[in-house]
Amino acid sequence: MIVSVSLGVSVGSVPIPLFHVLRILTSSLFHLPIPHDIDRGTVNIVMDIRFPRAVLALLVGCSLSLAGCAFQGLLKNPLADPYTLGVSSGGALGAVAVLFFGISLPFFGDYTLPIISVLTAFLTLLIVIFFARLVHRSLSVETIILAGIIFSSFLGALISLLIALTGEELRSIIGWIMGSVSMRGWPYIGLILPFFLVGFFILMMNARELNALAFGENDARAIGVNVQRHKMYVLFAASLLTGSAVAVSGTIGFVGLVIPHMARLIWGVDHRHLLPLSMGVGGAFLVLVDLLARTIISPTELPIGVLTAIIGSPVFAFIFIRSRRKEV
Repeated sequence: MIVSVSLGVSVGSVPIPLFHVLRILTSSLFHLPIPHDIDRGTVNIVMDIRFPRAVLALLVGCSLSLAGCAFQGLLKNPLADPYTLGVSSGGALGAVAVLFFGISLPFFGDYTLPIISVLTAFLTLLIVIFFARLVHRSLSVETIILAGIIFSSFLGALISLLIALTGEELRSIIGWIMGSVSMRGWPYIGLILPFFLVGFFILMMNARELNALAFGENDARAIGVNVQRHKMYVLFAASLLTGSAVAVSGTIGFVGLVIPHMARLIWGVDHRHLLPLSMGVGGAFLVLVDLLARTIISPTELPIGVLTAIIGSPVFAFIFIRSRRKEV
């Protein structure tokens, strides 16, 4: 995480030596005078553009990876993640609706966007589970994932409809939908940070229960786990993380799918360790993807969601084929 953020701040169209970055960050953190050999323009690039961008990408990557790890552990399937379950699309629809209708909740102000996004993400997840239960009483994992993909496509169509109905002033939302942390400064970090901390705390408090649920609900009940209560805790925390991430960065797919699966292959399935490890790797991964997105065809920037889809789609196919072969 430290290396990725350092590269994200140092590398760009205007290269900044890492030693200068460290001196600028130290001076700003401790309210010290800026060193005389560093010009004000360099300080502005670091503190107003690159560093907040890297921190935001870090928080979004951490959030999506945590949510994906929780979904995969709860459903006991490596194909589950916020994107395939439709949670990301639900959060995106809520965020687009806020922008389209100009919604502002009393007393919440700027937090209206992430709050509505979190609520619609959680509501989407509940609808997906309800629909899957109608299709298959036993609520099989495959049915939940297929229901999530169906609702994700449907919600994506609704988002496209809202964009088609907007005027030119909201055309820029198309770039947001594709996933980006460009030109989003400290205020966006302030929006996602409370939701990230609460979601992370809830999941870590339920890490042992996730381990128990991995052996099946009956076994978890046998050792005294309140299955329904802890499932709702995990689902709510994962939706909280997903909705807030979508609210500040748009829809970024496959991070919650690929990163937890890789972490599980390397470090095992104990969620007390897997959750923070997935979080760290996911955050570092998205910072590096963002760095690639803004430098690969500089000065043009690519949306992060495009690159994560290019990277994640083949991995998704590999995981799917591998899981099916294991079943056979």
